[in-house]
Amino acid sequence: MKLIFKLLAGLVLMVIALIIFVEISAGKKLDAPYPEIHAVLDSAVIARGKYLAYGPAHCASCHVPMDRLKDVDKGIEVPMTGGWEFDIPPGAFRARNITPDIETGIGKLTDAELARTLRHSVGSDGRLIFPFLPFQEMSDEDLTAVISFLRSQEPVRHFVQPTELSFLGKGLVAAGMIKPKGPATVPPISVEKAPTIEYGRYIANNVANCFACHTKMDMVTGQPVGAPFAGGNEFDVDAFSEGYSFITPNLTPHKEYGVIAHWSEEAFVGRFKAGRVHKGSPMPWGSFSKMEETELKALYRYLMSLEPVANKIEKTIFAPGEEFPQVIANSSVE
Repeated sequence: MKLIFKLLAGLVLMVIALIIFVEISAGKKLDAPYPEIHAVLDSAVIARGKYLAYGPAHCASCHVPMDRLKDVDKGIEVPMTGGWEFDIPPGAFRARNITPDIETGIGKLTDAELARTLRHSVGSDGRLIFPFLPFQEMSDEDLTAVISFLRSQEPVRHFVQPTELSFLGKGLVAAGMIKPKGPATVPPISVEKAPTIEYGRYIANNVANCFACHTKMDMVTGQPVGAPFAGGNEFDVDAFSEGYSFITPNLTPHKEYGVIAHWSEEAFVGRFKAGRVHKGSPMPWGSFSKMEETELKALYRYLMSLEPVANKIEKTIFAPGEEFPQVIANSSVE
């Protein structure tokens, strides 16, 4: 009996120690460099930043209240006061107010702190910002434009509850399975804006985040488990989807399984310009419909240059009540 009691006591102590370790480790402050990025008052730079924020970078698709998402989808420039919530196993993630309000927005943050958050996933308090964003290798020129625009907005007082990590999320951070994501290479100073494969690569991976949605991801760790751009990410019912669920399509030029493999460049551009076709789709069509033809042509040419991947997505849209099939990550390249 005494042995059992000692074993139980030891187990309880181990659990308590684990909880303490996770709580302390998940909240530890991180170190990351501060990029040499400074906001400017140049109207052309601010205009570029506004275009990126409401267009291809689709900041407004997350940094608005949930009840204003449909307005964003219609192309309305809703103030980016935050509030969108993304509830996944690691926690409840809430997009913050990114207007320059001093108390509830980004008004107290320096340009360097904002740039570090966007480029290195480390907040002004030194804590991890989950790396949902693709801006690690955004050019200095575009990062300057975005921050300059954010500074130019009208400040709006709107408090958003902070993100709350679940114990699983804290454990993943403590174990180093989720960590800050910084640039893999030195970010370019600027990128030539032309209908080229190279510019399309930049838009798809460093601005519009096509990679993160159209690549099968582990929704616990956020790491890719499928072939790039081969589809298979699941989007379950949420407050915006009106009961529909979605699986992202294969964007590689596979002749049988690639959804755009037989599209012309003109058809691709036209589809984006048309905006939303299916209600509830997670694609931020309101923002993407604002994209300029140069960028859409570049994006098309980049996607068509990818290696074809034989990943068959049987169905992408599921009506209310329909169950998802099991989607297996397929990395077969042809």
